[in-house]
Amino acid sequence: MPRDTGFPRADAEHDFLRARRRQVMSRLAAWLRREPDDVNIMLPFHEVVEALGMLGERRLGLRVVRLDSIVGSVDRTRDFDRRFRPTSARVRERWQRLALAQRRGEAVPPIEVYRVGDLHFVQDGHHRVSVAHALGLEVIDAYVTEVVTRIPAHGIRHRGDLIVKDYRRLFLERAPLDGQARAAVLLSDPWEYAELGEHVEAWGFRLMQDEGVFLDRAAVAARWYAEEYQPVVEMLRQADLVGDRTETEAYLWVAAERYRLIRTHRWDADVISTLRSRR
Repeated sequence: MPRDTGFPRADAEHDFLRARRRQVMSRLAAWLRREPDDVNIMLPFHEVVEALGMLGERRLGLRVVRLDSIVGSVDRTRDFDRRFRPTSARVRERWQRLALAQRRGEAVPPIEVYRVGDLHFVQDGHHRVSVAHALGLEVIDAYVTEVVTRIPAHGIRHRGDLIVKDYRRLFLERAPLDGQARAAVLLSDPWEYAELGEHVEAWGFRLMQDEGVFLDRAAVAARWYAEEYQPVVEMLRQADLVGDRTETEAYLWVAAERYRLIRTHRWDADVISTLRSRR
């Protein structure tokens, strides 16, 4: 807890002013470093859930939550930044009242949060979280509701990361991969998930034409991964064509180049050799 002068009311006022100064300095530092605008903005709960695809929710009851895991808000409040520092003087009166109660050792009710993966989003208690941060606490009591999503929340740091998650979710609806296959297919550019989805569907169409049977999306995705993706990625590894890209990015690149340069859908050593000589 910050220094105690023996005058709780004055200390609470100083706590707020210190938190405001830190918020202003953080915003200035981000501007000087040319960081994206969303670095210090809270993650919006509804946008995160929409990007990940909601399956359901369940109440977990009262839990102890780490403050550094609370990264967003349900109602997209702009009164606090990503680290719950006040962004204006608008919240000062209520903020200082809570800080005073905390310094006096009075009971503060638990907050209410949604849990998505390892991330928490405040439904009720933004001011309490802000004060807890300012007083140097590490944990806070919270009533937790866990949200189960189609794809994991791992890797989300800023609002811009939601674009990648959203396109990945749409890709997995078009090509519902499971287990290891789902984890292995990764792209950095969100738009490339749309391109890969088109590619898998086209591959599946050719497969059904060749075999004269209908296959659902799950069957097409499983066979594409086993019969197309894995063998090609292994050839790319052997030919040293992956480089500093993900294996999926390398696969997507050579698949496009193969057809553009050679006008074929086949894969063999001659195709790989040709692509390697033209990279």
